[in-house]
Amino acid sequence: MSSFPYQTLMVQGTTSDAGKSTVVAALCRLLKRRGCKVAPFKPQNMALNSAVTADGGEIGRAQALQAIAAGVEAHTDMNPVLLKPSSDVGAQVIIHGRVRAEMNARDYHQYKTVAMEAVLESHRRLSAQYEAIIVEGAGSPAEINLRDRDIANMGFAEAVDCPVILVADIDRGGVFAHLVGTLSCLSESERRRIVGFVINRFRGDISLLEPGLEWLEEKTGKPVLGVLPYLHGLYLDAEDAVQPAQTGRGHFRVVVPSLPRMSNHTDFDALRAHPDVDLRFVREGEAIPPADLIVLPGSKNTRGDLAWLRQQGWPEQLARHLRYGGKVIGICGGFQMLGTSVSDPHGLEGKPGTSEGLGLFEMDTVLAPEKRLAQVSGYCAFGARQDARVQGYEIHMGVSSGAALASPAFLVDGRKEGAMSQDGQVLGTYLHGLFDHPDACHALLQWAGLRSETRVDAHALREASIDRIADAAEDMFRNLIALR
Repeated sequence: MSSFPYQTLMVQGTTSDAGKSTVVAALCRLLKRRGCKVAPFKPQNMALNSAVTADGGEIGRAQALQAIAAGVEAHTDMNPVLLKPSSDVGAQVIIHGRVRAEMNARDYHQYKTVAMEAVLESHRRLSAQYEAIIVEGAGSPAEINLRDRDIANMGFAEAVDCPVILVADIDRGGVFAHLVGTLSCLSESERRRIVGFVINRFRGDISLLEPGLEWLEEKTGKPVLGVLPYLHGLYLDAEDAVQPAQTGRGHFRVVVPSLPRMSNHTDFDALRAHPDVDLRFVREGEAIPPADLIVLPGSKNTRGDLAWLRQQGWPEQLARHLRYGGKVIGICGGFQMLGTSVSDPHGLEGKPGTSEGLGLFEMDTVLAPEKRLAQVSGYCAFGARQDARVQGYEIHMGVSSGAALASPAFLVDGRKEGAMSQDGQVLGTYLHGLFDHPDACHALLQWAGLRSETRVDAHALREASIDRIADAAEDMFRNLIALR
């Protein structure tokens, strides 16, 4: 039994990407080390990086990472509300792991009272199963335009009456203004709820920071619980923002178009970590560099992103790339784009209609309301090593059919999956996380032309990174406990 004095503790941030996800993961690992049965929780998440849970639902990728840190299976109760933007003004609303509706921002704001019921229901269930719950806020509690019906930050904290620690990123600059300014935007009861500050991503001489820390504590009357260092080379699943690629480090060139609605870009984390791979994301207006392998990623708006590819000149570049012997992989939405057509008769991702595909597979896709969510495992069906294991997960609304599927890329759970072109240059799959297993990553890169025996073990890298952030947070953890 753990002596952790908080049954529910919330981590909020002064800004997006202040380090909330990382601090929650660190606390979950520290509690796990001490024998505490702990669960992560995020009431509302807006992200295009998601994961499939053991109970067959969909949650934010960051909560799946935090569940790993806690040593428990990810469950839909850990992220009861997930918003997946499909345009600048609309998002798919997922409640308890299942798609509930497509809503614009104004409609969702009215829907928040219903969403809050789902949030509190999940929190009650977790409270009955776990000794401690570490909660991650969203964005910043200082967004006063969103305070009405808030379910993501102080609205939740007030509803369940839990303490809050506030995290700020010193690497952004203005850390003291961020912390004091955030406090000034809160109500008196919300300010009392904050038990202390955490300053994240510090590099340099800590003695130069100490006068500022003393001023902050005197100004606010709240303690600085910890100053966390800037840790380089972490392998942690990003919640949403695309992490910078490791360009120039390897000789094997992998190029990915940075689609406007790209989803699950964590698919490329193992490639980013591979010492022989030079991974590049190509954004709007940028020149498309030469590549050994081009990967079309997943998309939350397949037809819209397909139109963007055409505007940016990708079809011509793909044809040239294949003409000179290059390889192409399409993942999920990227796989659908490689076919003959993509149809959205119900208007699930925009206006109803049909778009012409890139024509590299004899395959048509129709978007359907029922989303497929599944964790899968199996073997590669290509190359010299057809016994190479693959593990991944499927999150898609499309149903594909056509002659191309007779030549699968993988055999998973006793069925054919994906497609391989007759000339062996183009591979398509619905599997996210296909590079995460070292066998599959090695087989895919060998198929694409990399001559290297180096293997990347995504699971081992992730575990080591979680332990690093937990080690760095030990003093913060002790100071937090000492408050009680």
